[in-house]
Amino acid sequence: METEPHILVVDDDRDIRELLSRFLRKNGLRVDVAADGRDMKRRLDESKVDLVVLDRVMPGEDGLTLCRDLRAQSRVPVIMLTLLGSDTDRIVGLEMGADDYVSKPFNPHELLARIRAVLRRANDLPLQNNLQQAGVLRFNGWNLDRTRRRLISPTGVSVVLTDGEFDLLVAFAEHSQVVLSREQLLDLARGRSAIAYDRSIDMQVTRLRRKIETDPDEPELIKTVRNKGYVFIPDVAGEAA
Repeated sequence: METEPHILVVDDDRDIRELLSRFLRKNGLRVDVAADGRDMKRRLDESKVDLVVLDRVMPGEDGLTLCRDLRAQSRVPVIMLTLLGSDTDRIVGLEMGADDYVSKPFNPHELLARIRAVLRRANDLPLQNNLQQAGVLRFNGWNLDRTRRRLISPTGVSVVLTDGEFDLLVAFAEHSQVVLSREQLLDLARGRSAIAYDRSIDMQVTRLRRKIETDPDEPELIKTVRNKGYVFIPDVAGEAA
C-alpha cells in the first residue's frame, strides 16, 4: 500500500518535469508526470492523485482550461505554475479553482512547502456526503439550486447572490452543523477570487447574512463559533435538480 502523497506534475517543459520529479521523490513524495492535458487526463484515470502541479501556459489546452475542467469533476488540489506573475493572472487562476499559484522561476523548496501546506488543508476538509451530489439543497423553506445557480426564498422570491456568495452558501449547506474554519470555507467554496485574502471571508459571510437572515445582527442560520469559524445551523435536504 502506497502511503506517500501522489503528485502529478503537468508541464510541457521536459527539464522542469524531470527536475521536479527527482526533487519531489527525494523528499518523500510519489510522482508521475504529464506533458499535456491529454496525458494528464490519462494519468488521472489510471490512478488516484492527491495533488496536481499544473503549468499555466501549454500548447493545446492551457492550464486554466484544464484546471476549470478538473475542478468541475474533482476536488483534487491544484497548484498552478506560471511565467505570468501579475495579480490579475493569479486571481484568474484562483477563480478557475487553483489552490495556490507559484511564479516561474521558482525555488523547489518553496514549491515543496506549498505542496505540503495545500495537502494539509485538503486532508482537514470534511468528508464528502450525499448532499454534494444533489442538484437542489433545501433548508428552512429556502431552495438553493446549484444547476441553475439561483436561490429562492421561502416566499418564492429569487435572491440575487454574487458568485462568491453562492459558492459560500453551497459550502455551508453541504456541511450543515459542522464547524468550518475560514481556511476550510475557502477550500470548499472554490469561487475564491473575491474571498481569497486575509479575513475577507468574514465580509463575505456578513453580506450573505444580510440576504438570508431575518435579523443579520442576530443570525439564526450562520452562527459564528468563537476562535474556530462558522457553523450552518439548519437541517439540509438534497434532491436532483
